[in-house]
Amino acid sequence: ATRTKSADVERADSGIGQMPARKWRNRASETLSSLQAWEAHRPCTDCGERDLPVETDMQNCNQRRADLCEKCRKRRTERKESVLEFVNTEASYGEDLRIIKEEFYLPMQAAGLLSQEQLLGIFSNIQELIDLNENFLEILQEEIDQAFDQGDDDLMTVCIGEIFLEFVNMLPAFQTYCLQQSSSVNMLNALEKEKELLRIFLNVSQNDNTALRRMNLRSFLMAPLQRVTKYPLLLSRIIKATTEYHPDHGSLREAKSRIESHLEHINMKTKQEGNTWTLRSFRQDSKKKREVINIEMRETALKTVGWLREETRFVMEGSLQLAQPPDGQWVKKGSKTLKFQNMQVLLLVNMKRVSESSLESAEPGPVKDAVLVLIRDKNNGKFHLLREPLRLSNCIVSTDPDCDDTFELIEIRREAFVFRDSDRARTHHWFRQIRRYSRELGSWKKRRNALPNIMISTPHTRP
Repeated sequence: ATRTKSADVERADSGIGQMPARKWRNRASETLSSLQAWEAHRPCTDCGERDLPVETDMQNCNQRRADLCEKCRKRRTERKESVLEFVNTEASYGEDLRIIKEEFYLPMQAAGLLSQEQLLGIFSNIQELIDLNENFLEILQEEIDQAFDQGDDDLMTVCIGEIFLEFVNMLPAFQTYCLQQSSSVNMLNALEKEKELLRIFLNVSQNDNTALRRMNLRSFLMAPLQRVTKYPLLLSRIIKATTEYHPDHGSLREAKSRIESHLEHINMKTKQEGNTWTLRSFRQDSKKKREVINIEMRETALKTVGWLREETRFVMEGSLQLAQPPDGQWVKKGSKTLKFQNMQVLLLVNMKRVSESSLESAEPGPVKDAVLVLIRDKNNGKFHLLREPLRLSNCIVSTDPDCDDTFELIEIRREAFVFRDSDRARTHHWFRQIRRYSRELGSWKKRRNALPNIMISTPHTRP
């Protein structure tokens, strides 16, 4: 009896007791029921809705694809089909480019049917388009293969928008080809009438060469124009099937806006050159008009500096107010005494390519050169340079706490400029970016921390 009583005491001291245990079991049962209820009606991982059907069979429950509602299942299927359509049509377009080169250009060159100048006039920059397509398609196919290898059967990890923006430099190449298309076709028509051997070669190729699918050279030469106008449609399909929470959603919209702006710019250039044909037109809004203007300014800047397009990065661009103090005493006088004028400013950086397989590597190479291009506002429909570009390797950039709404750029032994933006935060951002690249260029500025005053005071040197 004594042992039983001590055991009861020990149990009462160390156990949870009869009443607490019952309450705990009831609460555990309620929790389990609520977990089962949540499991049966858990939210869709894509949209967050709770309209999933109740699964009674555990095997079917485990096989349910990523806890998706019926709407999101269809959306994922549509997105996968749209992504594969984008990649497959890019491959078909690349095959047409290959046919242009191997079935027309090279045989005509080897047979001496046309001179090199005539070939260039007809085929334009077809080799550049081939190289771009091969690199672009290689990256796309790698992303598709990697997604399948990782078990992503819906290709949700494939970000077409991000990849497209990495290869955005291919758009000016399309522009070069499109603008020369009218003269290329006219030259081909004239040469076909003039040269009988050329006419025979083209007829035989179309009828006897099975690789051409009974299409003539003119049809193949239209492939780049058809491809560049199809990009917005393909991107729209992917955007429609991509939820706004997807990490690629913003990049897809930006890529679509960029290509539409380039198409509008191509149409504008064709009208300026007197051509009657235009590419597929898209509705213009203020953002697209701004982008078209930016494209035109980038072209002007590239022609001025003479850099390769694939090695050039446009770090910043936009409107700034500029003043040129006559005596360089802007800090003492204050910015209120300066006369500012509006100016379009572009910060260009020339980067060394790290990899030949990609136009824009994720890890850019060292900075070879950096310039500021100053462009006056449009006059008579054209942009005009204020002066030759400012090379940051020869410039000092500085600011002063007493005039924190401006910054100064001094070109050694030449001129001084004062810049400001209407927004003070933007002014500081411009200053930091320009100073960053200015410091990277020129070893003497690294030693002196890019200070504006390069004179060394005698009393502070060695005694």
